[in-house]
Amino acid sequence: MNLINLKNKKVFITGGTSGIGLSILENFYKLEADIFTIGTNVENLKTIQNNFPKIKTSNFNLENHQKIEELVKEAKEKLGGLDIVINNAGITKDNLAIRMSYEEWNKVININLTAVFLICKYSIKVMMKQDSGSIINISSIVGHTGNFGQANYSSAKAGIIAMSKSLAKEYAKKNIRVNCISPGFIDTKMTKSINEEFKKKLMENIPMGKLGNGNDIANCAIFLASDLSSYITGETIHVNGGMYMA
Repeated sequence: MNLINLKNKKVFITGGTSGIGLSILENFYKLEADIFTIGTNVENLKTIQNNFPKIKTSNFNLENHQKIEELVKEAKEKLGGLDIVINNAGITKDNLAIRMSYEEWNKVININLTAVFLICKYSIKVMMKQDSGSIINISSIVGHTGNFGQANYSSAKAGIIAMSKSLAKEYAKKNIRVNCISPGFIDTKMTKSINEEFKKKLMENIPMGKLGNGNDIANCAIFLASDLSSYITGETIHVNGGMYMA
């Protein structure tokens, strides 16, 4: 019996137009899920529409907290339901703590944590009516370890983990599962900009001796979205090549 059956499942993915989010989108699309995604890069959204004409898209800035309830409603209406939500979108504004401006702190917290909470909140309201749902929040290895110059980003990613555990406890009886994926260093446009000396030191701390790729995260998301994980909630799965072991 194949429990990886996501055909016609209604999936809302934030930040699905590039990087890890795009890999998740592509893999869910191959499994014939119905997908709605958002982004702020108009060209990337056009590329998604051209390459995946069945996918619904919207240009949305997650700083616009007052409109997130409407966004979730739009996702439900365009998909005809809401089974799976994947909170992947995020930004970085790196700086040393003593130099970090209020704007750099607040912008990262607003998009990477507060917006995730609001999407979860309004999605859960939809899922409660159907007594089922899976929410997958993308955290990060630095939410567990901290990272130089990323007090804002690390705080947001750690907050996602604690928040997800709370939501998992609150709504388990409604058959709504809330889990996290914490990626390590993944081969994306962001990591390609790392200088070679730092990348060499990075590899020395990864037991598997290589960066992960988007498919590694997507495969984990597929597992958490499917019935194979029907008794798993409030958990964080680390996908980092052994760099951090909880």
